[in-house]
Amino acid sequence: MLTSDELKGWLHKDLGKLDKVLLVLATQDKPIAVSKIIELADAAGFRAMRKWNISATLSASKGKAIRTTGWELTDAGKMHLRELGVSTISPAAMQVAVDLRKYLTDITDGQTRDFVEEAIKCHEVELYRSAIVMSWLGAVDVLQKHIYQNHLIAFNVEAKRVNSKWKPAKSQDDIGKMGESDFLDRIEALSIIGKNVKAQLKACLDLRNGCGHPNTLKVSVNKSAAHIETLLQNVFEKF
Repeated sequence: MLTSDELKGWLHKDLGKLDKVLLVLATQDKPIAVSKIIELADAAGFRAMRKWNISATLSASKGKAIRTTGWELTDAGKMHLRELGVSTISPAAMQVAVDLRKYLTDITDGQTRDFVEEAIKCHEVELYRSAIVMSWLGAVDVLQKHIYQNHLIAFNVEAKRVNSKWKPAKSQDDIGKMGESDFLDRIEALSIIGKNVKAQLKACLDLRNGCGHPNTLKVSVNKSAAHIETLLQNVFEKF
């Protein structure tokens, strides 16, 4: 979030109306009314906003801000401000992101690197739920790809042994038809991952499920970092 002092500096730069209104929203962690937006701009020494049609400006933001009980910044809005050069990330979160990026040098597959980098970018802009979801999707893709390329026959045999209705997979997409928790059970039975690794990955899956559905779950910088690091060490670096 922007501090009031940071807002003063940004509002007096040569920026468009939408950017300046979004900057005001970035100082708040809850929806606010138009009157509050004007009040905050006034306090920052920017009184021109009094004459603007703020609701119309935000309505035309293409999803960067939405109106709920008031106007609030969306994930898309936060990303837009990040691209503008506004850093709302805390020093602690920034250090974690720097540490996580060190792992990227060990990832050789281009697609895998893209998954991890996108997850870290989400983490950097404090979109922790998005970071958790993206990193899990990338890890599952890596595991499924590994099974398809190296263990498809054994995987189908084990899957059929456990579930007689399993239709043998012929592609990576076919493997994806199996539930992710069951998939982890199958590859652990094949000694592709160990029992303790499976337990950690299932914990990551539970967190991903919590973050991927509408609910009141809150996640912190540390939770996001631990999740990504677990996947980096046990999936991305190994497969």
